[in-house]
Amino acid sequence: MCVEKLQVSPAWKDIQQKFFTTGDAAAVQSELTNLVDEFSLRAFRSSLGVQAEEGVALLAVGGFGRRELFPFSDVDILVLAEKESQTARFKEALSEFIRCMWDAGLRLSHSVRTIAECAEIHEGNVELSISLIDRRWLGGSTDVFEQLEHKLPQFLDRESRSLSQHLCKLSRSRHTKYQDTFYHLEPDVKETPGGLRDLHLVEWLRKLKKTASDQNCKFAGPARFLSTVRCFLHYQDGRDQNLLSFEAQEAITAQMFFPAQEPAAFMREYFRGARVIYNEARRALDAIERSESSLLAHFRDWRSRLSNSDFTVSNERVFLRTPGLLESDPAICFRLFEFVARHGVSLAAETERRLEAHQDAFARFCAASPRPLWPALKSILTLPKAALGLRAMHDTGLMLGLFPELAGINCLVVPDYFHRYTVDEHTMVTIEKIGELVSNQDPEKRRFAEVVSEIGDLALLRFALLFHDAGKGAHSGDHARLSVELARQAMERIQMPQEARAEVEFLIEHHLDLSAVMNSRDLHDPATARLLAEKVGTIERLKMLTVLTYGDIAAVNPGAMTPWRLEQLWQCYRIAHEEFVRELETDRIVEVPSDVASPDFIRGFPTRYLRIHSPAEIEAHIRLSDASRPTGVAVHVERAGGVYKTTVVARDMPALFAALAGAISSFGMDILKAEAFSNDRGQILDTFVFADPKRTLELNPEEIERMEQTLEQVARGKLDVEALLRNRRSPAPAKGKRAITARVNFDSESCATATLVEIVAEDRPRLLYDLASTLSASGCNIDVVLIDTQGRRAIDVFYVTFDGEKLTGEMKEVVEKSLTAIC
Repeated sequence: MCVEKLQVSPAWKDIQQKFFTTGDAAAVQSELTNLVDEFSLRAFRSSLGVQAEEGVALLAVGGFGRRELFPFSDVDILVLAEKESQTARFKEALSEFIRCMWDAGLRLSHSVRTIAECAEIHEGNVELSISLIDRRWLGGSTDVFEQLEHKLPQFLDRESRSLSQHLCKLSRSRHTKYQDTFYHLEPDVKETPGGLRDLHLVEWLRKLKKTASDQNCKFAGPARFLSTVRCFLHYQDGRDQNLLSFEAQEAITAQMFFPAQEPAAFMREYFRGARVIYNEARRALDAIERSESSLLAHFRDWRSRLSNSDFTVSNERVFLRTPGLLESDPAICFRLFEFVARHGVSLAAETERRLEAHQDAFARFCAASPRPLWPALKSILTLPKAALGLRAMHDTGLMLGLFPELAGINCLVVPDYFHRYTVDEHTMVTIEKIGELVSNQDPEKRRFAEVVSEIGDLALLRFALLFHDAGKGAHSGDHARLSVELARQAMERIQMPQEARAEVEFLIEHHLDLSAVMNSRDLHDPATARLLAEKVGTIERLKMLTVLTYGDIAAVNPGAMTPWRLEQLWQCYRIAHEEFVRELETDRIVEVPSDVASPDFIRGFPTRYLRIHSPAEIEAHIRLSDASRPTGVAVHVERAGGVYKTTVVARDMPALFAALAGAISSFGMDILKAEAFSNDRGQILDTFVFADPKRTLELNPEEIERMEQTLEQVARGKLDVEALLRNRRSPAPAKGKRAITARVNFDSESCATATLVEIVAEDRPRLLYDLASTLSASGCNIDVVLIDTQGRRAIDVFYVTFDGEKLTGEMKEVVEKSLTAIC
């Protein structure tokens, strides 16, 4: 049976054209299903038709069985045989059927099963049983299909428990993959929590439990919306594409079938529907898991003893004893969230639904309350499980009733390839990340847990986090300043004490300060410590700001708080803390400590050299200096934790730092940090910390020796770095991504002896080499380099001088023009 591809047939094109006029996904699904039904039946008759008389039927299952076929989704088909002995006879005919379907451009997902096989659990393929929940006869033997219809309901009833448990396991795993939240900036409309897969989950569990559906009205709008979006994504990409990227968000809002609206408004509509779907999916999973679980019954009994006159704890969930109090005593909501924050017990599904229905009444109560609301809120914010109480308040919609100032960031998408979540979800995750510190066993994070334990008023810190990004809802202007204004309104209304307001305003206004310093300042320069101390003012504020910064970075995306950033933040805290308790040192080493074996080697180094290096490290540098005497160069590469470190001692020469950076990049390494010291004798001590993303050095230890030899040759001027870099292929630029506009900033105030040159640009291989080479070609001397990469954005900061002085205005213009050109 030879046919043209369905995707180029007049019928297919007509369906697509009508969709882009009307946006009616239901019509697409219905007409596509009819089209594929017709073609599948023709293909079946032309290849397997003879077997139909012998007891073979063709069934649509899964999404095809539900008549929810999307333009490029899989076509799930089951070839049903009465007996296993039949299957061997139609192998060739089956191959012809499959070939015909694929030739037509259909993504066929098929299986061949007997009636008996359909009515039994297959450990390695439970998904088959689940797909049979949505089955539909297409053609072939009606007798065989009727036999299946007789046996299958009995089987599904008998195995409903194990199938439900399997669905729960699969769904929990999928939700975990997406951090158990639907607030993703670029969601997968099928797999992300709150997507189409969760819609199917709720319906599957309902059918397995044989309960009547009461969700049709609730899900109708979100289901239509998601189906329209998925149809658009498929048609736009010409494949099974389900990622609602920033570019897709802009493209779909430009379609005539959507009312004119900005992508941010469109995404708010998406998240409103996803919230409804996810909440019901989560509650359905909870109901199955709690009804099936018999573990720790005595623990649940202990939990039940937490019950009081307002709340009952049953099966580890909180219920309202007297739901009518929501109307007569709205303050019970604060007591409820305090109960959750104190005991760490989540709300029951019934309680959540009651609170959702009570949103407007609670908002009116908060707006008109004659009593200060701060004491009740502070009780929640001070408790160990405050994050859980605040999450319950947010998820049920009562957070906006208390703080309408946060409406601007509710479900707000700010396109950013580094951030993962909407602004309101990011806010919730920051508070959760700080709460997780208390029980974290990672030694590197335990340091921050100790800082948390030393903070006098955690309620102020958590309140500041609630509002730290509130100003982003304005879409323009300084969001930190705007956030302070919104927080000020809220604090006035809930009657927070004046002294507490000042601390909150400071934290919000300065919540980006430590991130800026750790990414763009030399943490070992005394001027940086002085700058931090002047900005922060007190040790208590430093502690709160450090913990706030930890939460803010860790909540950006699951991998944002790298060990490198964690250490940088700790160093920020350490140097600022030390600055509060001791005097500043001089800028350059003049008097060398008596216990240093080779004073000439370190004389002239910045004083930070002695502070940041242990006696053992100084000894190693001196040994490296001694080893350099025969040739003038010595190189050592070593692994330090999860990164590598290269130390080079050599005679100084023009553009040496840039050459060394280029040589390291030629090995495919990602440079994280670099420092350049020079002594009074014209010797340099350059150090580079770099990551090995492809594990080249780990898997090939001999490459370490080759890297050392290469760097030595470069430092002696015997290797052309440009030739080395030409051998490294640059990756293709990301398609469809917004370009990052390069910018160059100068700061001559933060350091007493040098000008800071900050370059923000699109990250790429050899960027550091090109930047350093350009500065060297301009006659600048590079003292220190700091590198931080956020997604596709590189932030490089150079401490430079020209003829031993800071850059003049004229020199800045020359340097800016050169750097901008190569970015």
